[in-house]
Amino acid sequence: MREIQNHNLAQLLMQLKFTPAEKRHQQLDAAEKLFEIIDKNKEYPFEFVFFRITGFHPKDLPQLQPIKGGELADDLGIFISKLSGQVVQSVTEQDQKVYNIEELAEALNVSTKTIHRWRERALLAKKFVFDDGKKRLGFSQSIVDKFLKANPQLIYKAKKFARLTKKQKEQVVKRVIELAAKTKKSRYQIIKQIAAEIGKVHETVRYTILNYEKNNPNKRIFNKPTGVITTNQEYEICKLFKQGLDVKELMNRFNRSKSSIYRIINQRRARALLAKKVEFIASDEFLETGAKEKILAEPISSHKPIVGKSSKLLRLAGDSLPEYLQVLKVVPVLNREREVEFFRRYNYLKYLACITRAGIKPTHASSTQMKEIENYLDEAEAIKKMIIESNLRLVVSIAGKHVKRGANLPDLISEGNFSMMRAVEKFDYTRGFRFATYASWAIAKDYARKIPAETSRPDKAPTVSLANVQRDFRTKTTAGVVAVERARQSLIQVIKDDLNEREQYIILNHFGLIGPTVKKEKKTLKQIGDDLDLSKERVRQIELIALQKLKHSLDTKEFELLTG
Repeated sequence: MREIQNHNLAQLLMQLKFTPAEKRHQQLDAAEKLFEIIDKNKEYPFEFVFFRITGFHPKDLPQLQPIKGGELADDLGIFISKLSGQVVQSVTEQDQKVYNIEELAEALNVSTKTIHRWRERALLAKKFVFDDGKKRLGFSQSIVDKFLKANPQLIYKAKKFARLTKKQKEQVVKRVIELAAKTKKSRYQIIKQIAAEIGKVHETVRYTILNYEKNNPNKRIFNKPTGVITTNQEYEICKLFKQGLDVKELMNRFNRSKSSIYRIINQRRARALLAKKVEFIASDEFLETGAKEKILAEPISSHKPIVGKSSKLLRLAGDSLPEYLQVLKVVPVLNREREVEFFRRYNYLKYLACITRAGIKPTHASSTQMKEIENYLDEAEAIKKMIIESNLRLVVSIAGKHVKRGANLPDLISEGNFSMMRAVEKFDYTRGFRFATYASWAIAKDYARKIPAETSRPDKAPTVSLANVQRDFRTKTTAGVVAVERARQSLIQVIKDDLNEREQYIILNHFGLIGPTVKKEKKTLKQIGDDLDLSKERVRQIELIALQKLKHSLDTKEFELLTG
């Protein structure tokens, strides 16, 4: 059974164990009456809930967040079920009919799974001792009648999922065999036709056929059993779909339903999106009200990429240098205002992709949501190409100053192009510098590292590393407690230097940097949201911004150590 989510309500249930049985009967009745009046669209103070169940006003309670009606209804259902188990009554003592789960499913002509789903939709259950002496969940007639009256559409929909009788199943199988022999329709098409004929949903007919084939392995209706699809088949389906093969053709070739084909495609598509590395430069602008309308108000269309594929743009063959230089003469250079606009839009699109991606799951991915993410990333990539093309002359200029023995100009230009591509990813437009200044430094640094004649340079002075601090943090040996605490304080100071007050609170609490050194006290995003009066999703967005600010001062391994 699910647990009560509200901590205070769970504590109240525990306290009621010590009250007399007669009193608990009264409290159970009171809880049922409270359950009946709960409005899921309202909020209720815990003091109100406590009083309605016990009849007493709670003393010395701290100021608590009100409970949302929907959450309270879910928790009260569990509360009543568990409390009824402490004061269980016999069905013979009741003045009305009491159904167990199987009896109710049969009476309403639905499956037991449907009854369990309805319990999550406010069908109240209590524990009773039935005629066989066993304690089980039961549903009183008045509760059932009230639920049926309140949910007519739900009941109508459930009827289409109703179990078939033995005779109906035999008729379905007979009809399937007939259609499979006379027509060239696929399994999916035949099931769809029969479901329409008998007024049931697709799944009811499909499971009937699957069970028949399972119980009669020598009398299979279709030549190919569906079985579990392999990874190679999934790959082939996605490959053929990308190449433009029709979904119906895929259904026939792999003997799958339309929904199965789309599910396979969407799951692989979702996994690819989740695995894709997407980084952005954080900005407080992204969290402002109306940021999307402001930043994406007008499409960037006046500047279009000259080269279609980045590989042609970045790779340069020796004999193509004159042609390459000729092309650069017609590439427009971005002014300061236009450059800021490009970088703001570029990073905001990737921010939107990250935020939207955080809400998708591979097993339940929405094609609309994934398309939205892909559109964000595609537009960001197009803007990146525009920025790179606008600064190609800068690469040629710097490369010309670094021509040495063993390195020709085309090779240097190609290498410089890749350095600039990485610089676009790392450039922080919010600091007010021109991109050309940052890119020049990045390109020259890469040249210095890769060209032997320029590799010698004085070593940098050692700097304090967040990852080293975090590593020290985790090395909690007895001999090093003082050093660990010192490292911990250094980490907190770095976070305070780099982040604003709200971001600091989220990072420090979510990663357990507040409280005793030996035992880190971490808070969930929901708990932090309650503290700051923000939604869990809003906290997640702010945390993502904060982590991106820290991420650009660390390499990948250091950042993983910090957040791991």
